[in-house]
Amino acid sequence: MDRRRRRNIVNNVMLGLTGVCTIITVSSLFLVLSYLVYHGFSSLDWNFFTKLPLPPGEVGGGMANAIVGSLTMVGIATLIGIPIGFIGGIYLAEFGGKTFPFLVRYTADLLNGVPSIVIGIFAWAIIVVPMKSFSVWAGGFALSLMLIPIGLKSTETFLRAVPNPLREGALALGASKTKAITSVIVPAALQGIATGMILGIARIAGETAPLLFTALNNQFWAKGLKQPTASLPVMIFSYAMSPYEDWHRQAWAAGLVLLTMVFLANIAARWVLSRGASAQRG
Repeated sequence: MDRRRRRNIVNNVMLGLTGVCTIITVSSLFLVLSYLVYHGFSSLDWNFFTKLPLPPGEVGGGMANAIVGSLTMVGIATLIGIPIGFIGGIYLAEFGGKTFPFLVRYTADLLNGVPSIVIGIFAWAIIVVPMKSFSVWAGGFALSLMLIPIGLKSTETFLRAVPNPLREGALALGASKTKAITSVIVPAALQGIATGMILGIARIAGETAPLLFTALNNQFWAKGLKQPTASLPVMIFSYAMSPYEDWHRQAWAAGLVLLTMVFLANIAARWVLSRGASAQRG
């Protein structure tokens, strides 16, 4: 009886602790979100999405160039990082042996844990220095280096989760290894792979350090992909550190826009995953 009472006490105490930790976590999240929404929403206006930044000391302006710059660099990173990560994940899950795949996985884990500022320095050394100019290309390349290991691990994980009977059935019907992968295995894991890719894109969208070394900043429209460009994370950093009250206001607005973009990406990932689960049940 004493042992049972002791177990009940320990169970209640641990349940209470987990509840308290959950409340603290959720409360902290809602506190940050509510603070950002309060300051950011009150600072948003049409000029923020359509106007360029004004010189220091002048009130008004917007961050249209930063919004376009962020979308452009994330788009470049997506075009570079997702195909490489996807094809690499297929190789590791379906064709890999032992030694070389181990090295690839280990390298991907290391790359995933490298501080983003180090990736920015690397992109600066191999792109910015030879080109002798900060550029949109350099910023997109730096972000793609962060997206590749995410896409690779996501693809491999979900492909390995596909049941082996699907592979064996395709091969038994006479399909080649490549045909079985493209027509059976990849479609079965596509929803999970897409979810991981979308979450990876949402992650790199908020990176600041790599862009400081590659795309730098620009108060005007970038004239091409070989020119420096503004981005929302860098503009938030620059405006928040400034002594101007109006720039602080626009930094809050930019933070809300960036958070909304990440939030929509997470919703899209959840929707893709839930749709895949519904299709499997159907």
